[in-house]
Amino acid sequence: MRILVIGGLIKSLINFRGPLLQTMASAGHSVIACANGHNFAIEEKLKKMRIAYYPIHLSRAGINPIKDLKTFIDMIRLISSVQPDIVLSYTIKPVIYGSLAAQLCGVKACYSLITGLGYVFMESSLFFQRFLGVLARIFYRISLKRNQKVFFQNPDDRALFLEKGLVRPNQAVLVNGSGVDLDYFAMSALPDELVFLMIARLLVDKGVREYVKATEKVKKRFPQTRFLLVGDVDPNPNSVRESELRQWQESGIIEYLGYLDDVRPAIHKCRCYVLPSYYREGTPRTVLEAMAIGRSIITTDAPGCRETVILTPEGQLQRKLGEGVMRGENGILLRMRDVKALEKAMLNILEAPGLAERMAKRSREIAEEKFDVHKVNAVILNAMGLT
Repeated sequence: MRILVIGGLIKSLINFRGPLLQTMASAGHSVIACANGHNFAIEEKLKKMRIAYYPIHLSRAGINPIKDLKTFIDMIRLISSVQPDIVLSYTIKPVIYGSLAAQLCGVKACYSLITGLGYVFMESSLFFQRFLGVLARIFYRISLKRNQKVFFQNPDDRALFLEKGLVRPNQAVLVNGSGVDLDYFAMSALPDELVFLMIARLLVDKGVREYVKATEKVKKRFPQTRFLLVGDVDPNPNSVRESELRQWQESGIIEYLGYLDDVRPAIHKCRCYVLPSYYREGTPRTVLEAMAIGRSIITTDAPGCRETVILTPEGQLQRKLGEGVMRGENGILLRMRDVKALEKAMLNILEAPGLAERMAKRSREIAEEKFDVHKVNAVILNAMGLT
């Protein structure tokens, strides 16, 4: 088979889809990948995997009719040129424009991977954001109509698309996130130092401000504790400002490590990984990576995030009672946008001897049972008829 995979960011072809592309190529399929722009190092990695790469013009954030039309034309030209048997797209613009371009070019087998719903599907009082949500649903309904299968990374996204009539039940396939490479993200011992870590695009909706506010409170009780932050300011309109980030650094509340191509050293430094997100995640990859390395997790009871922590019976009762902190086997779930709950969860980790160790061990077990990238990819490839 000749398979074209369309993504948004070129880095995601290796970071998120690398094992899937490699499995396709190793099975003897001719694999072509495309995304926005050039990156020599990544293009070399793809070349070694026997995967061809073609750049396209794609603006990931915002709507610009002229730029988006150019993206659509680029995709039509590329599909007409390489004439794939199968097109697989992921992230919103590649899914919408890639699916439509594939239909226009007569590609018979088209698949999409919904990696989260993001900014445009979040509840908001802002007219423009609500308008973008309506527009996205219209385009999803049109573009996904002729997809053979549409893959979802959490049950909430799948249920929403079915409820809104954006996909049919026989199209919707649920997978456990993007999966994680358990060999690359090998388990390591917990450090003795008390360190929390958050890795994310620096969007307000990822809970960055909640993280910083909670650390201020916790640091007063445990001044020796360190709080690390990894990520970069994003073109998304909901990104934190650079001036705000500088203020956090200068205050000494957090240690900002910037953007890291390899997050493993940062995860190795921490005893607990934190993602207080209320963004519409697929299943957050950084949480899976932290689980694979063997770290306790603090995250929110939000779509995509809640799938990474298995609640204990006590935690299930806490959820029913509407409490802000819900105990899990491998971590703690929080009520969204609740700084006090995040503060309490961090203090639980710091005050309970052995808790982080027990949760860390269980995190690795869950990663092996549920989120192994090879198991996730096997479901995708089987649904695409490639096994």
